[in-house]
Amino acid sequence: MHKRTCTLALALAALLAVPAVADLERISAPEEAEVYFISPQDGEALSGPVTVRMGLRGMGVAPAGADLPETGHHHLLVNMPLEDVDLDAPLPFTDYTRHFGGGQTEATLELEPGEYRLQLLFMDYRHVSFDPPLVSEVITVTLE
Repeated sequence: MHKRTCTLALALAALLAVPAVADLERISAPEEAEVYFISPQDGEALSGPVTVRMGLRGMGVAPAGADLPETGHHHLLVNMPLEDVDLDAPLPFTDYTRHFGGGQTEATLELEPGEYRLQLLFMDYRHVSFDPPLVSEVITVTLE
């Protein structure tokens, strides 16, 4: 089976195993928790494909659906402002919202040439945002 198909199937299975979001209460991440980009750097000009390396301090990374204390998994917002994200609902799978529910901390993206605003959003095992949201700074990269 193709790697992307497997990843999507695992993420979908994790979503289906989670109770209705309306029944879920958002929890707080540890105060010292921080999510950040290792690479690329803000303002960097790149040629594709782009390798994104995601960093985390003060918590652990685990696959979606793994109910382990102080863990979660990464999501990448591509040209999607955080204020446009419904933090009380599971994040949809789109070109603007990339999921890494397998516990990935690195991903390769195929993007068309242009300017991109990227932000990491770290969510719990249920695909629910922490309260307050655990997000990185927004970085801008240009693909040549």
